[in-house]
Amino acid sequence: MAEHEPTAEQLAKIAAENVEEDHSVNYQPPAQKSIQEIQDLDKDDESLRKYKETLLGPVPAVIDPNAPNVVVTKLTLVCSSAPGPLVLDLTGDLECFKKQSFVLKEGSEYRIKISFKVNREIVSGLKFVQYCIRKGVKMDKIGRAH
Repeated sequence: MAEHEPTAEQLAKIAAENVEEDHSVNYQPPAQKSIQEIQDLDKDDESLRKYKETLLGPVPAVIDPNAPNVVVTKLTLVCSSAPGPLVLDLTGDLECFKKQSFVLKEGSEYRIKISFKVNREIVSGLKFVQYCIRKGVKMDKIGRAH
């Protein structure tokens, strides 16, 4: 084993130090209203109705109640030390990503771009959780709510 490689005990110690409780963000979302409820408000005001339709789009005739409200379609990893961005299309079979791996060196700066589609209702917040796993041990957890 090379000198710079940590031992299993060191990895376990680092993982134990990084275990943290799930701290919830103090964000309080507004009361949930469907798009139909929002568009039904002030139906008599023609200019307000047109404005809402411009912002929200037309109400779809048929909405699949079983479809998830938010679907992540693509994940792009941009790193200045990489030859180009790594684009992961998440609309197909996700099992192929378990076989396909990539190496991101420790200390590398990178940006993640997440592309998603909203199917039914307005989304008032999203939560992103990223796990860093090294040699099968969870080393770090980063979470953000937007």
